[in-house]
Amino acid sequence: MADIQIRNLHKTYPGSTELATNDVSLHVDQGEFMVLLGPSGCGKTTLLRMVAGLDLPDQGSIHIGGRDVTYLPPQSRNLSMVFQSYAVFPHRKVRTNIGFGLTMKKLAKAEVERKVAWAADLLQLTPYLDRYPAQLSGGQRQRVAVARAIVMDADVLLMDEPLSNLDALLRLDFRAELKRIVQQLGTTTVYVTHDQVEAMSLSDRVAVMRKGQIVQLGNPITVYEEPAERFVGGFIGSPPMNFLGAEVREGTLRIGSQAIAAPSFLAEAARADSGRAAMPVTVGIRAENISVADRGSEGTLDARVDVVEPLGHATLLTVDLEGQTLKVQVPSTVRLETGQMIGLRPDPQALRFFDTETQLGLTA
Repeated sequence: MADIQIRNLHKTYPGSTELATNDVSLHVDQGEFMVLLGPSGCGKTTLLRMVAGLDLPDQGSIHIGGRDVTYLPPQSRNLSMVFQSYAVFPHRKVRTNIGFGLTMKKLAKAEVERKVAWAADLLQLTPYLDRYPAQLSGGQRQRVAVARAIVMDADVLLMDEPLSNLDALLRLDFRAELKRIVQQLGTTTVYVTHDQVEAMSLSDRVAVMRKGQIVQLGNPITVYEEPAERFVGGFIGSPPMNFLGAEVREGTLRIGSQAIAAPSFLAEAARADSGRAAMPVTVGIRAENISVADRGSEGTLDARVDVVEPLGHATLLTVDLEGQTLKVQVPSTVRLETGQMIGLRPDPQALRFFDTETQLGLTA
């Protein structure tokens, strides 16, 4: 195992004027499971490829286990990689696929067989060692790819969206299996995905990327509950965080013609801004942090139900709050109809606030 130290990486691809990575710095602790999360084109795969040695940075440095590997070829970095495609050899049996890298390193046959048997047992592939990839399911082929990576005893394991080609049920099963395997091995892992559920469920820490930069780094619960900017709140979560235009006026938070109490730090900030009668803010709130209450009761906002979506374990509402749309998740026992007027009570402790112009988070 080894830590990874990434310092001030810049990368621009030929023919492009945009930075694929823009001054990215990141420290991955020894044995940590780090997830790089973001939309397509945000730079996460480019960053992973530079760690792997498949791409070279224009500026910056990469150290693995204290050793500068910035310009070393991939084979000199002692790492393994699992790709989005299975990348297994169709003409080789499972045991040969798993042991291919060991054979290339010219390990003794007995040692190769021992390591292949260990990896096959860990990934529940022992009954399939003498089959060809065409005789396996998608999930089994992906397990072969992971087995081939972990059998190398590398310092670092890199994964580039390894579950994206699996169907929903296989992805759910294999995600739990992958977490178990990586925890058992304790290998330093960097995992790239655009799927926020994968990021939340697998990572020790998650680095959210946008336009070639890391915009927030932290444990998954903190990133979910305390987004550093509006983009993070809108990207993570299903449904994503609701955002409402509001203003702070005379100690109250006004959303349209309705008002609830403003937190003290916002009220003080508004009073300090003597040049304006009201301070505009964007309010963020998760669907599960809003409850249905009696209209007109303290701390409630009136809204109209536009869509009712039963999900089994809960019901998802799309409601209209004076022209602003938001999602509300309520228990499945709550019975509501389209067009019905209801009271909404947002949890004051779950409200998040963002600067209307910069979209950066506002905190006490």
